[in-house]
Amino acid sequence: METVKLFDAEYKFVSLIWESEPINSTELVRLCQERLGWKKSTTYTVLRKLCARGILLNEDAKVVSLVKLEDVRKYESEALIERSFGGSLPQFLTAFLNQRKLSSQEIEKLKRIIEEAAE
Repeated sequence: METVKLFDAEYKFVSLIWESEPINSTELVRLCQERLGWKKSTTYTVLRKLCARGILLNEDAKVVSLVKLEDVRKYESEALIERSFGGSLPQFLTAFLNQRKLSSQEIEKLKRIIEEAAE
C-alpha cells in the first residue's frame, strides 16, 4: 500500500465520498456546503488536488475513491504509534488503557486480535 496522508479537512471531505460513492460531483458540492460549510470553488479545488494525488477519481462528473478507508486508518494508526510511542504497540496500549476498565467482551475481542496476529 502506498502511504496515504490526509489532512483533517481532506479526511472529512473523502469521508463524504466513502459514505456515498459513487457520487455525482454536483451532489458532492451540495454535501460539502451542507456538512462542511464549503463553497463550490473550495470543493472543486480540494477535489482537483486529491485527484492529482491519486486519492480520488472524477470521471464524467462521478467521483469515487481510489484509496480505501481501511488503508488510511492503517497508515494513520501506524504513524501515531511511531510518532508518539516510538513504534511500541505495548506502550501505546498502556497509555490508551491507563485508568480505563475493559468489559469482558472487549477483553475477549482483544485476545482474539492478538492471537490472530501471532499466527
